[in-house]
Amino acid sequence: MKSGAMAEGMTRRRLLRMIGLSAGSAAMYQAMASLGLAEESTFSGTPQLGAAPPGASVLVLGAGIAGMVAAYELRKAGYKVQVLEYAARAGGRNLTLRGGVHYTELGGETQHCQFDPGLYINPGPWRLPHHHHGILGYCRQFGVPLENFVQVNHQALLHHTDAFDGKPQRHRAVKADYQGHVAELLAKATQGGKLDAPLEREDQEKLLESLRWWGALDDDFKYSRNLMSSERRGFERDPGGGLGGRPVPSQPVGLKQMLDSKLWFSLPIGDLYEMQSTLLQPVGGMDRIAEAFAHELKGLIRFNAKVVDIHQDGNGVRATFEDTTQPGSRQTASADWCVCTLPLSILGQLPMNVGRPMADAINALPYAAAVKVGLQFKRRFWEQDEHIYGGISYTNQPIGNIGYPSTGYHAPGKGVLLGGYLWGKDAARFTSLSAADRVREAVRQGRQLHPQYDQEFDNGVSLAWHRAPGAMGCFALWTQETRDQHYDNLCAIDGRIVLAGEHASYLPAWQEGAVTSAIDAIGRLHHKALSGATA
Repeated sequence: MKSGAMAEGMTRRRLLRMIGLSAGSAAMYQAMASLGLAEESTFSGTPQLGAAPPGASVLVLGAGIAGMVAAYELRKAGYKVQVLEYAARAGGRNLTLRGGVHYTELGGETQHCQFDPGLYINPGPWRLPHHHHGILGYCRQFGVPLENFVQVNHQALLHHTDAFDGKPQRHRAVKADYQGHVAELLAKATQGGKLDAPLEREDQEKLLESLRWWGALDDDFKYSRNLMSSERRGFERDPGGGLGGRPVPSQPVGLKQMLDSKLWFSLPIGDLYEMQSTLLQPVGGMDRIAEAFAHELKGLIRFNAKVVDIHQDGNGVRATFEDTTQPGSRQTASADWCVCTLPLSILGQLPMNVGRPMADAINALPYAAAVKVGLQFKRRFWEQDEHIYGGISYTNQPIGNIGYPSTGYHAPGKGVLLGGYLWGKDAARFTSLSAADRVREAVRQGRQLHPQYDQEFDNGVSLAWHRAPGAMGCFALWTQETRDQHYDNLCAIDGRIVLAGEHASYLPAWQEGAVTSAIDAIGRLHHKALSGATA
């Protein structure tokens, strides 16, 4: 829907804010796509570059997904490739925190993850849409096993502090009641002859029958307490066997109370393109993808290499870097060409002699603030007590949502939840807290949905992306205006340097953006290398 067609007073900015408040950054991004502010994946297969020019070399800066895609494909084409990576591991924002991992953020605070063996949290990307063919293709190629990621679970909770006395509601009940009331209103309009002009009589009858089924309406086209509506929203007493097996229908919430609750904000999330089933995740953690790439690139990646200067001339590109294990020691790496995948939040702080258009683009793009909190509990109470197997509960509190693991069902012992996924102002506030205080606050807010938190909490870990070394932000925060002014300049080859990453894509915040950006960048760079062009 274009902005001109929106209801009076409903600006694009307000709409995105409303969606973001209820659903989080990923859902807001998808809304941006529907408003023409983002695009689908352009992946059409791994690149067939052909042979590299004899002796040609490429320096790749950053061993995140974009950097490793570029390095893998360029080496396959015959280029001499070397990769510099700031961290001691590959993956960039593709990161998994599990027991035994030590994580130090800017400012020096170190967290020691104490999760039990086999338990983990993905503080960066945590799901793979079925239509992100690029990242899924590399999973298939490298043998990374995948499993379902449950996005929508009708047993999960919707919560607003000002609705239903702060008591969380089941997704299925909210959906059934909202849908039922809307269907009843449409049925009344149809029966009242209000649709005589657009619909023939026969079509009106078909519409009424479809509304009856869609909204679980009774014979009088009313949404009421009965067995049919309870099949959608749940029963007061479930059907069972024997003499006591007769089900008792539940009482729907009234239309006004449902509208006032605002819980309907979260209902369409699973219908958004990026959130539609099937969603997938790597078995054992998202970093299995990064590990698979790193295995393929063994020997090419120089870890603990902090780039401090990038310089190009007519003959090539030279990067000066420090070995972070030996502070103050400086070395250089050189090549004919450079694919730079460093986040712009980092790149903008480095000396690099590129033209004004690219430099302005780098400096114009801010990064979204985001925080994720992982909480380990003494038992999987969400399954044992509330029968929630995977999926996400939503709340208007700053933690935003609670994500339940889509694996390990009925496993004995402890379990780990995503205890909060914050962005925007809420994430900025959480970022200012100590890691321990973030965990405490997530537990305090989470108990509004699950009172078991107080008794069952064991330990937790958090990651605030603006305090993440090597990233200093979660993902590139484009607007239509900045795209119009800077996007093409950001992606254009400047002399012997080309940029790649989720920031150089129409899929920000997704690994697919990194994949498609890298493939596009190396294709253009290869063409320029073959043409013999210099600066």
